[in-house]
Parts: sequence; C-alpha cells; structure tokens
Amino acid sequence: MKGIVFTEFLELVETKFGLETVNEIIENSDLKSNGVYTAIGTYDFAEMLSLITNLSEKTKVSVSDLLYTYGLHFFHVLKDNYPAIVKKYDSAIDLLSSIDSHIHVQVRKIYPDAELPKFDVVERTDNSITLIYTSSRSMYAFAIGLIEKTFHHFNSNAKISHTLINEDGSKVKFVIVEDEQ
Repeated sequence: MKGIVFTEFLELVETKFGLETVNEIIENSDLKSNGVYTAIGTYDFAEMLSLITNLSEKTKVSVSDLLYTYGLHFFHVLKDNYPAIVKKYDSAIDLLSSIDSHIHVQVRKIYPDAELPKFDVVERTDNSITLIYTSSRSMYAFAIGLIEKTFHHFNSNAKISHTLINEDGSKVKFVIVEDEQ
C-alpha cells in the first residue's frame, strides 16, 4: 500500500483525535516500519489494518465508520495533489465511470507498484451508475466516502447503496443515483 495512504491516515487521526492517539495506535500496532512512513514509500497493508483496528478499539468507532471518514478526507488529498485528474471530468458520474479506464491508469504512472481496487461499470445512465468494487483489502467503506465527496465536489448529492457480493467485503455492488437538482 502506498505511503500517502498511511501519512494521510495518521494526519487525519491527529486532527480528529490528537497526537497522543497517533502515538498510542503506533505503539500498540505491530509495524515493520515502526510507524515511519513516506508518501512515496510502499508498506504492508497489514500495518494499515493494525493501525485502524487499534484506533477503532481506542475510540470505540467502528472500523467501517473510520474508513468512511477517511474516504471523505482522502478525496481532498487526491483533488489537491492531482487536480488535473479531477478537473478532466464534468460530473461525478463521468469521473466514477472512468476510475479504472483513466484515473487508475494515471495513478499507475505515478505509482507503478500501486495495488488498486477494481471498479467495473455494470450500468450507467446520465444520473446513475452501478459499479462492482473488487479488492482483497475490503475497504469499500473508504470507497463510499470517496464517492460521496466526489458528488459534493461537483455540487451534487447521490443516494449510494451497496450490497456485499462477498461476505468479507472484497466484492461489493454499488448502486449510485444522483439526486435531481
């Protein structure tokens, strides 16, 4: 997993819960990196899982809710660090339909070894999209936060529903319907 995901997660934890919490979850996690991350480095996903699990235990906030909140936060990281990618699109539906065919292609140019989730477009209309999310990391709640912020970025809202295809969350169907304006 790319280091930017770790550095931004720890920044979010510090902002929401304080530096003491950051230090505590690092100390309570089994981290090969010792909790020292660079944005361009690559780290084991098990470290993120350990950090977020320890944060959940400390804060009594579910892992799913923490991932969702992190997804909300991470959209701004993407938009601020890679504005050309986001500016290419005229709507949230356009952007979402291009995750695998354009956005992840661009991400791989920057981070060739990035392990990215897959988003297959099942159906698309002018105001809706159905996606199949596939990832061994089962971070679909993170994806929900990103999707929600994508609509907010385009001054819109959407009803986002999801169905677990695989019980572990490694494959999820999203049905997203943009609110009429």
